[in-house]
Amino acid sequence: MIKFTALLSFIVISEIVENLIVEDSSFMVREAIDRLFVDIAIINSECMAVIQDSELEEMAVNLWNWAVTKKTALGLSEEQIAKVRHVACKLECMCEGSAASEEAIRRQILMNINTGKGWVDVGNAMIADEFFQAAMAGLEKLYVILIQSCPTEVHVTMQKTATEWEVFRVLAYQAESAVAQEDFRRASTCILHCKDMLMRLPNLTGYLHILCHSFGVQTYKLNKYEQSSFWLSQSYDIGKMDKSCVQPTMLAKVLRLLATAYVDLDDKEYYKALIAVNLANKEHLTEAGLSLKMKILLKYKTANEEFLAAVMEILHRGMSLDFCLHIAKLLMDHERESVGFYFLKIICEHFKSSENIGKALLLHVDMLLQRKEELLAMEKIEEIIIGHQTGRQLTRELVGYLHNILWKKAAQHFQVQDYGAALHWYHCSLRFYACDQTYVDLAKLQRNMASCYMHLEQFDKAKEAVTEAERCDPTNLFTKFYVFKIAVLEGNSDTALQAITPSENLLRAEEQEENVVLKYRGLVVMFLNLAAQFALKNGQHIVAGKALEYLAQYAEDRQQVLTALKCLFRLVVPSVSQMPESENKKKEIDRLLTCFSTALPKLVQYFDGEASTSGLTINEAQWFRKIAWNLAVQCINDPVTMRDFFIISYKLSQFCPSDQAILIAQKTCLLVASAVDLGQGRKASTTSEQVMLLNRALEQIHKCRDIWNLLKETGDFSGDPCETLLLLYEFEVKAKMNDPLLDSFLESVWELPHLGSGTLETIASLAMEMPAHYPSIALKALKKAVFLYKKKESVDVLRYSKCMHSLINLLVPDGVVNKELCPLEEVWGYFEDALSLIRHTEGYPEMEILWLMVKSWNLGVFMYSRNNYMSSEKWCGLALRFVDQLGSLKRNCETQMNVLYSELVEALDKKKGPTC
Repeated sequence: MIKFTALLSFIVISEIVENLIVEDSSFMVREAIDRLFVDIAIINSECMAVIQDSELEEMAVNLWNWAVTKKTALGLSEEQIAKVRHVACKLECMCEGSAASEEAIRRQILMNINTGKGWVDVGNAMIADEFFQAAMAGLEKLYVILIQSCPTEVHVTMQKTATEWEVFRVLAYQAESAVAQEDFRRASTCILHCKDMLMRLPNLTGYLHILCHSFGVQTYKLNKYEQSSFWLSQSYDIGKMDKSCVQPTMLAKVLRLLATAYVDLDDKEYYKALIAVNLANKEHLTEAGLSLKMKILLKYKTANEEFLAAVMEILHRGMSLDFCLHIAKLLMDHERESVGFYFLKIICEHFKSSENIGKALLLHVDMLLQRKEELLAMEKIEEIIIGHQTGRQLTRELVGYLHNILWKKAAQHFQVQDYGAALHWYHCSLRFYACDQTYVDLAKLQRNMASCYMHLEQFDKAKEAVTEAERCDPTNLFTKFYVFKIAVLEGNSDTALQAITPSENLLRAEEQEENVVLKYRGLVVMFLNLAAQFALKNGQHIVAGKALEYLAQYAEDRQQVLTALKCLFRLVVPSVSQMPESENKKKEIDRLLTCFSTALPKLVQYFDGEASTSGLTINEAQWFRKIAWNLAVQCINDPVTMRDFFIISYKLSQFCPSDQAILIAQKTCLLVASAVDLGQGRKASTTSEQVMLLNRALEQIHKCRDIWNLLKETGDFSGDPCETLLLLYEFEVKAKMNDPLLDSFLESVWELPHLGSGTLETIASLAMEMPAHYPSIALKALKKAVFLYKKKESVDVLRYSKCMHSLINLLVPDGVVNKELCPLEEVWGYFEDALSLIRHTEGYPEMEILWLMVKSWNLGVFMYSRNNYMSSEKWCGLALRFVDQLGSLKRNCETQMNVLYSELVEALDKKKGPTC
């Protein structure tokens, strides 16, 4: 059974190896490697004893060689190569056991060492240890074989040396593995063993030196300073053993890190650190070594005498000016000022002929100013200015450094409101600019000075400084801001407004590249924000309003837009409300409308988000909605503007809870807007304009009807004319646009129970108002209206008379009967109805009676002209009956009408022929 299992395992592994060697797909290769690595772990040498050694060995060697040759071609990782070597080494070690040949043992040793090293390199030191132990055991076997087979003492020595070299390598690798596993004791044991072997293997001194240094760096990064100091000490000791292979620069590097480790390890190791850094400087002097020595001295309570000795050493060693200045600043920063200033003095003397001596002088000034030694600093500055004027010129970089020092000092005084002292240092900068105009931003310097003058209320000097700043940089926003501030403080509104205007022009410059506009937008918005605040603070409300207006238009931040608008409206709306109707009020209203219209998309964007239902957002929407509503109410004499404000109010109301109050407001906004659009549509100068207005009105009507339907669910609105108005508005739109579905729309209208006579009269009027022309609809509406008037117990005579007037005028235009609408007999009935009401009711307008008289007489005359004599006499007789109902006009009309009627009768008697 064991033999069968072994044979089966061998066959499986053999097939995998063969497939692996011929496979070109990197994905398949990785799968095969992982399979081999798993399978080899469950196979031991006893199971494989039945397999011939030659087959195992051939498989192991082929797999090993494949890993070496295919590593780069297939792009295998280090871990995958380690797994392949792992399998190959395991297979090789299953051959021959204790009876292995010298060649096989050597091969196994090589494979074990390289496999272990591979696992260390990929971070799996625990697996690596197994192979290193196997390699060490193999070396022991090999050593015994070699000693037994060597014929002479010379050969024995040679074999011992060769074997020791391999043992050294294994020990070094084991040390690497131990360090990776944080086993300091085992690692140090291995390294010390290697160190002992260096007497016999001197060529490996450099390798072991570098290895110990690597361990020192590795453990230092892990904050294991004690271990790090051990490894670095070993690295230095080993490096000293053979200076021909280890350069002094490397030894100095090791010693500097060792000194640093001592410092970080414990304050008690101070002297060890100092010894180490001194040794490093003896091995190879560098600025890094001298700087480290100074830092070590600064860390501990070192006497000034030691510092003086150290800095003098730096000078005597010929270090650069920059390094000397670095040390001087280091001393200053660590409160060793007496030594630092002394060193600076020596540096200035030592490097006085250097072209870069200005660096030392400026550092001296900077250090003095930092320690508030302003008088001494001024002396040095005078020295520098004189030197600059007499040939010892500072470089461009140093000129900038000097100005930065002066401005920094001035800013410190400015922050504590010592504006006079700040001006002093700015004047120093200006003095230096007079003799060297290569660096300083003069416009900025003048602005800073202007700010100081303004705080000192020296406005004339501030204006002079700003004028100079404008001369240097006329388009600069910061300069404009100072112009603005001075104008505001002086109460000069015109100049203040002019200072704001260029920022607007800048943002309107669409021909500029987008990135240029974006670059300035943030500055401009900040400028406008500050300008508005400053103007408000100083009572310049007109200027503040303009700044807020611009800010609302151009700010990108939505909250900033909201804040600007709220401030603007709070500032402007109360004053506008108190203004009498005038051109100025109209301009202010239009200005507010422009602000709202411009900012509305940003407001909608702000409200229409995830937080649109939050209390804060709803409150903001309510605030702006009410402002727009109030402005609309104030514009009752300007319907178009009123409509625009109502629409803004409606849009903002959509972000408020849909309670009854909001629904009523929305309904009102849309009703008014629809009415205004219809009114404008009636006056439109072009057909396209009229169609646009009517379509817009229709859209608003539909929205309003939806809101009305919701509103009716919240309470009793029986007295609200909204539904009637919507009906009339929609009818007007459909009539004027010649809607083919107008008749079907009216079918439902005629059936409405609450349709009043007034509404019917309006429908009739709209049906005949150009460009609509629907006389049949008008007739039907008027008939229904007359019927409703007569149906009431108490007839409204005035309204009835007007309705009858409209009806008869539609049927008998200019005395001619419209037979297409109504037969003559029906027309006669309407006259009789009117006459009957006149006889039985008081208050019928006399002018309407007169009109009916004239209308019926003219109709009689018209019939006479058509030879319809009987009808003519009938209608003229009707006219006389109306004359009888006249009041004050009866006397004048009666005589005239009787005469005319007599003439008519006489004319009729003379006519011959049949009459109809």
